[in-house]
Amino acid sequence: MMKNSEIIRKAAIETGTLSSGGLLNPEQARKFIRQTFEVTNLSPLVRHEMRTAKNGEIDKIGIASRILREKTENADDGYRAGVQTSQVKYATTAVRLPWEITEETLRENVEGQSFEQTVTDLMTKRLGTDLEDIYLNGDEEAESTDENYDFLKINDGWIKQIENGGHVYDASSEPSMSLDLFYKALAALPNKYNNGKLRWLMSPRRAQEWELFLLNKVVGAGGAVPESLYTSPAKIPTVECPSMADDKIILTDPKNLIVVNTYDTKIRKTIEGKTAIMQDKRFYAIHFDFDPIIEELDATAVITGLK
Repeated sequence: MMKNSEIIRKAAIETGTLSSGGLLNPEQARKFIRQTFEVTNLSPLVRHEMRTAKNGEIDKIGIASRILREKTENADDGYRAGVQTSQVKYATTAVRLPWEITEETLRENVEGQSFEQTVTDLMTKRLGTDLEDIYLNGDEEAESTDENYDFLKINDGWIKQIENGGHVYDASSEPSMSLDLFYKALAALPNKYNNGKLRWLMSPRRAQEWELFLLNKVVGAGGAVPESLYTSPAKIPTVECPSMADDKIILTDPKNLIVVNTYDTKIRKTIEGKTAIMQDKRFYAIHFDFDPIIEELDATAVITGLK
């Protein structure tokens, strides 16, 4: 079985001359998408779905509670436990990542031809980091004059979806940090979702602010704080997400967060054509599509307005 790095090398370096135009087969596409998920803390924890259609539905299956019934010998009372099914719609957005390298750079670089692969690997890692940024912070209606942040308008991210349909706790009138914040957000979730799978998603700085809050309590009161409390407020582990803003904390099961991709993934390269010849360059582009969705909005909460 090929390693992820081999898939990237074969796709980016060798498929440019194929009649398929760089289209990856399903297994290559899956491995490439998987590699983009391996560069951050959160992405490996969320749910990944590969689909053939750019628009469609993800099925949800649920079972009601308290469905057991007393047995009566030699009798059928007609009761049947039901299976609850529903769907979550998705609509993927097509995106691309283009770059170029001059032939002179390849000739002069100490790595030689391997420099091409180094740049491709770096671009793939950067892609994974930027994607998580969109997954979390994407907002199609965002107002920004900074062209470097226009990519956030590509798709609506999980934070916006939670703020529009999940449970929101506004902490703008609260102290900058306190244990109460976590318990109030937890209390907003229905108890059935408090099943040991929840995680706090927060920025590294917010995690450090929480640690500082506890340390000040220890120093000021001269007591001790359980070690687990630093990384698991309310007995729920934290996941540090550098792409998150410092003024928000998400509470959910990471598997409740879904990224849908299609198999229509292309990694293309060309060293031919008038532009490539006249400018003495190699041109590359990664084409794929995605949509970040949430399976159950009722199982999400977000703390907003943190100072």
